[in-house]
Amino acid sequence: MQTLEELHEIIQVTMGWESEHLYRFSIGGVDYAPPEMASEEEVEDACDTRLSTVLPTENRRPRFSYEYDFGDEWMHQLIVEERFLPEEGVKYPLCLAGQRACPPENCGGAWGYSDFVEVISNPDHPRHEELQEWMGGEFDPEKFDLEAVNNELRRMRIAKR
Repeated sequence: MQTLEELHEIIQVTMGWESEHLYRFSIGGVDYAPPEMASEEEVEDACDTRLSTVLPTENRRPRFSYEYDFGDEWMHQLIVEERFLPEEGVKYPLCLAGQRACPPENCGGAWGYSDFVEVISNPDHPRHEELQEWMGGEFDPEKFDLEAVNNELRRMRIAKR
C-alpha cells in the first residue's frame, strides 16, 4: 500500500535524481503533490494518498502522469502494465529492467538533455570538459545499471525502517 509520495521517491531513485524539485501526479483529472504545494494550489496531498485508492481498477492498463521539476518539465506517462500479488520472500520495490541512462538532474529538460548528450559524446566540443566535470566524470547515455538502481532501492527500504 504505497503512497504517491513513496512512488515519487522510487521514481527519483530509478531516474538517479535527488528530489531537488517539486513534482505532481495527475490521475483521473485530479492533481496530487507534496504538502508544500498542496497548500498553494488546488491539489490533493500526495503523502496522504495511496496509489491503490486512486488508480481505476476497471481499467486494465491505467495511465497517469508524473511531472517533475517544473522548470525543466520532465513529463512521464506511467502505465500499469500488470497487477499481481507480491511474491513471498521478494523485497519491494524492485526494478526489473531498464534501457539507457537517465538524464542528469538539472540538465535543462528534454531539449537540454539532447544538447548535453551531443556535447558529452564529442571530446572535441568546446564545452565537453566543462560538462564532464559537472557530471563528476564519464557519462554513457546508452548505459543502464540495473544492479545500481536496485541497490539504491534496497538502501531506501532500509532507511525507511
